[in-house]
Amino acid sequence: MDNKSRQSKIVDMFDEIAPTYDFTNRVLSFGIDKKWRKLGCEKAYEILNQKSLEQISDVACGTGDLLLFWKDIADKKKITVNQFIGIDPSVNMLSIAEKKVDFAEFIEGKAQELPLFDKTSDIISISYGIRNVVDRVEALKEFNRVLKVGGLVVILEFTKREQKGFFSKIIDFYMTKILPTIGGLVSKNYQAYKYLPDSIEGFLTTSMLTNELQEAGFTMKYTKSFSFGISTLLIAQKDG
Repeated sequence: MDNKSRQSKIVDMFDEIAPTYDFTNRVLSFGIDKKWRKLGCEKAYEILNQKSLEQISDVACGTGDLLLFWKDIADKKKITVNQFIGIDPSVNMLSIAEKKVDFAEFIEGKAQELPLFDKTSDIISISYGIRNVVDRVEALKEFNRVLKVGGLVVILEFTKREQKGFFSKIIDFYMTKILPTIGGLVSKNYQAYKYLPDSIEGFLTTSMLTNELQEAGFTMKYTKSFSFGISTLLIAQKDG
């Protein structure tokens, strides 16, 4: 299967699970993903250290969860953001996002072909989406193109663990046995949640993703692993 067909198949899968996506995520993560998203936004604002931003673009935005955190934390920190944009190739995900998030503009589009002008975004975020981008290297180049000089790319992702241990065995059991079963029951789509652990196993380690960001013209500013390496936050800055 070529890259275009693989990408299309992944998008179709997300279209199918869109109606139950938010609820299933909360159940499977026990709600802890909210803490990870919040930290990512807070840390990015802290690194930029600006009180006025032109544009924040959330790529593979899904149902708009991360945009809610960007807006809420900006308001609390008294940071003005002129425009929030959500981009996703799944029209069903965007349909839900538009009902949930009333302050953002939503655009159907792919990470590797962003429908945005050069050097327009202060921040580009992608939460649990870069793993699903088949042409990942092209996507990172696109992020660099769209970001202003000094702008940030914020990535939250399930990265492949570099070391195995006792807790890794427990996590692996949950991810490969329990998660697909529960996700399948809630969403009525077992294969979609079987895809999750399979895609993580076939993905990059944190150090490998860091290398790809650096090769795409970014300097790493912050990296943090959560819950024994299940999830990783990476924040990188576009080089001048």
